[in-house]
Amino acid sequence: MQFLLLIYTDKTLLDALPQAEYDRLMRGCLEHADELKQAGTLLGSQQLKPAQSARSLRQRDGRASVTDGPFAETKEVLAGFNLIEAADMDEAVRIAHEFPWSRFGAIEVRPVHDMDQERRRVGAGA
Repeated sequence: MQFLLLIYTDKTLLDALPQAEYDRLMRGCLEHADELKQAGTLLGSQQLKPAQSARSLRQRDGRASVTDGPFAETKEVLAGFNLIEAADMDEAVRIAHEFPWSRFGAIEVRPVHDMDQERRRVGAGA
């Protein structure tokens, strides 16, 4: 069985950390992820860019609307994800529009953070 571990963080608490402490924690996290990958436990991972960079697509009564941010109604729950490659946000929203699920909830389109860049920044070897 596979599981998606969604990591939610409190930005206020993260912002209160000194940069060196955040970097130490991120380096340890990345090194632990490397160990889990070598053991065959971790199949893939990505860090998402801030929620403010997302767009949500909804279709109702044949009309589509795109809003900034992940402003899904609370009755909507995360049901899965697709990892796609797209040239930019507009192309990503167009691709999201090809899936039917925005008619039954929302598709949040959020850029994925470049973990190799973060790895180099915090000095975590791979």
